[in-house]
Formats: sequence, C-alpha cells, structure tokens
Amino acid sequence: MSTALDLRDDRGGPAQPMLIADNLRKHFPIAGGGAVRAVDGVSFTVAKGETLGVVGESGCGKSTLARLLLHLIVPDAGELVFDGEAVGDPGGIDLMDLRRQAQMVFQDSASSLNPRMPVRDSVAFGPLVLGRSRRQAAAEADETLRRVGLDPVQFGPRYPHELSGGQKQRVNIARALALQPRLVILDEAVSALDKSVEAQVLNLLATLKRQLGLTYVFISHDLAVVQHVSDRVLVMYLGCVAESGPAADVFATPLHPYTRALLASRLSMNPDRRVEQAPIGGDPPSPANPPSGCRFRTRCPHAEDVCAAAVPAPPNWIGHQAACHMLHPGSGHSAAPAAAGAPG
Repeated sequence: MSTALDLRDDRGGPAQPMLIADNLRKHFPIAGGGAVRAVDGVSFTVAKGETLGVVGESGCGKSTLARLLLHLIVPDAGELVFDGEAVGDPGGIDLMDLRRQAQMVFQDSASSLNPRMPVRDSVAFGPLVLGRSRRQAAAEADETLRRVGLDPVQFGPRYPHELSGGQKQRVNIARALALQPRLVILDEAVSALDKSVEAQVLNLLATLKRQLGLTYVFISHDLAVVQHVSDRVLVMYLGCVAESGPAADVFATPLHPYTRALLASRLSMNPDRRVEQAPIGGDPPSPANPPSGCRFRTRCPHAEDVCAAAVPAPPNWIGHQAACHMLHPGSGHSAAPAAAGAPG
C-alpha cells in the first residue's frame, strides 16, 4: 500500500493547508417555521500532518460539522477548500475525489458496518468501487487489516456480530484507510469504547498518522483525549466557534469563559480538588432560538449589556484567540483592554 505522502494528489505542497472552512453554515428547518442553527458561521484551517481537535458539549454542532466537511450534508452557505481546490465548484475538486482523499470514522462502530457482509468484503468495498479487481481489492483489504492489527486470515471471514467493540472500530478504521485517504475525520471514534480499548485505538491512530502521513480532524467531548491527541483545538458552543488555538495554549491558558468552565468540570483523582459546585450553570439555549449577541452570555458570569447587543468577533485562526468581548480592545465590556489611542 502506498502511503498518503506518496500520493500524487498533494497539489499545494506542505505550506498549503489541507482543509480550509470559511463561514460554514447549516440550518435545519423545523415544522411551524424557524430553523435549528446547527452550524452557524464556522471557520478554521487544518494544516497538513496535524490533528485538529474539535470539542464542545453535546448538541454544539460537532457531528454536523463533520458531515459538512465531507458534504454528506450540503452546507447552506460558506466555502470548503481541500488542498487549494474549492469543493463542489466548477473547476474545483469534485465530491468523488474529495471522498477518496478524505474519509470518516463514525462513533457507532456496530451500525457503521453491514451485518451481512464479512469483514474482508467491507474493507474491500471501497477499492472495488474505485475499479480494482476483486483479487486486488481483497489483497488490499488484507494488507489494511494487518495495518490496524487484525489478522486477515482470522478476522477477514468474520461478521460484525462476531467482533468486540474495539475490533469493530479497527475494521472501520481499516475501511477508511483502504482508499488511501490523506484526511481522516474521526467523529467520537473512541467514545463508545472502554478505557483500555480506547487507549489501544488511540495508540493505533497515532501510529497510522506517523506511518501514512495522515491529517486528522478529531471530534470528541472528552477533553483529556482531545488534549492528548491534538496539535490545535477548536472549541464550539451552540453552532459557533468560542475559542481556537494550539492545544497546549488552550488547555494551559483558556481565554473564553466557556472553555474555562469546560476545563474546570474535569474530574480530578486528587480528593482535595473535588468539584462541589458546577463550573457552568443552566442548560444550553435552544439552537432554534439562540440568544442575541454572544451565545454564551445567558450562562456567563461576566455578561454585560454589550454581550447581548453585539456578536463578538470570531477567532481568525491566527494564534490563540476567543470570541469574547472581554478580550477585544474597545468592545465596551468593562473588562476589555482600552482601544489603541484611547485616553488612559
């Protein structure tokens, strides 16, 4: 099997981002009028060879964003650029080519596999679609199964119900890798596994990334896992980006009140550091009727009038930034720095 770095698909070179998402939006209409604003103006870039971690509470839009990146769901607005080529535009990369170079591993390993199809056939299906002969596709499937730690002689003829949860997820990873992608989107790919199996799969993903030169978008609600695997982190809240930056910076010095609350909610093994009060109160507002201005203001202890009146500027993906009026000079928040040139 050729590695991802050997593919002739790399058009832009190492300096060209693998993926650019610009103001992606997806609203789902609801009965009686209105819409659920699942993803509402999300922008970011993913450099080649890095892992972007996407984190946030359930319902913040992470999984919808994952499907938008592969056009499994068509965005209402915004632009997606894969290695310098606009997705879906005339003269850009078409969806067939996008889905050959970018694959997804889903959360539910059981429902992701056809229960009537043996493991080898599931992994070989992608190469067959690309025009390989049955013999070639089976050989590539066997090689890919070996790469993810499954003996093809032992596991190739088995059906999904004969596998453990960790083995099923290894098959799903193999099925994604069978097309020799350059980008792999992992949507809660380890959240359904117990901790010992989760560690094995995470180590496997790290090894595959190194061996094949892969780029990952790793979506999870598990802060510890995101911190462990990510180079950069995108924090989402109610369909928008709250904070973004290098993983080490986001976890060491979080800028947004929401990010700080998420990190404060982590459990500690030290009994002297137990959390006795919830770091964040209330439930998230409905994505069908989000608050005006800053979407976190209804749960934020620092909210002021400006937070309801104006939407804070979103992170522009340069360095470590957050969408919070307290960080923007001259925003009108009492905690904001003074604007340049303002009287001291």
